[in-house]
Order: sequence, then C-alpha cells, then structure tokens
Amino acid sequence: MTDSPKLGDLWRYPFLWSAEAARGETEGRKSRPVSLTFLSQRRDGQVVVFFLPVTTKNPGRNDYAVEVPEIEKRRAGLDLSTQLWVIANEANSDVLSESFYFEPDARLGSFSMAFVKRVQGVMIEALKSKNLRAVTRWEPPAD
Repeated sequence: MTDSPKLGDLWRYPFLWSAEAARGETEGRKSRPVSLTFLSQRRDGQVVVFFLPVTTKNPGRNDYAVEVPEIEKRRAGLDLSTQLWVIANEANSDVLSESFYFEPDARLGSFSMAFVKRVQGVMIEALKSKNLRAVTRWEPPAD
C-alpha cells in the first residue's frame, strides 16, 4: 500500500449505497470520492474503516448531510466550482487488508480534523436516531 489510510483521507472507492444493497446489488455503480471517517478494530485485530460518500447530488432535506466548504475542497483536491456534500448517514465498512474494492493508489487528499470531527458528530446523531445505513463490504472472520 503506497499510503497508510488515515482519518480524514479521501479516496476513490466504489461506494455501495444501502438502497442498492437492499435490492441485492453487491458492487458500487461507480468509483466516487469517499471520506474515511471512522476506524474500529475486529476481534482478530484487523482494522475496519468506515467510508462516507461525497456527492454532488443535493441531499435535499437530509439532516445528516454536511456541505463541504471551499477550504476543505481545496485541502482534499476536490473541484472548487462544484457544490459537494458528505452524506453522514450512509456508510460502507471495509477491511482494507482484505478488500476487493479498495485501491491503495486512489488517494485524493484529506479533510482537516476539525471538519472530520464535525462530520463524525453528524454521523453519531444519525446512529443515535437509528438513521445510519451501513453496508458491510467484508466477511466476518470464522470463529
């Protein structure tokens, strides 16, 4: 892996929306920018990452979307002329060392920790209100 993924990093990743997964789809339709927003650890010691999608589609009344400010777009190497949002109530979890989807050379840039903490706060709100939809992209280890 050329870069070790860190909180706040943006990567190109074939994000699978929860509605697509609910219809039985297993592959993301396109590679899109995603923000690595949370890390956790499995019982076997493997690190699980949580990616949130970055989209140009206006989220409308989604209370869990965070608009990306210009300074963060600049830091992350994103298009400054396009409105972008991080959708904090949709997530993909993956184990990078085992991933069929993660491309180690697809890093775009990173958000500041202040912005990441803001997005994490909104994600936690979605989790508490049971509005977080997460798609697991890894197989649990055999016990």
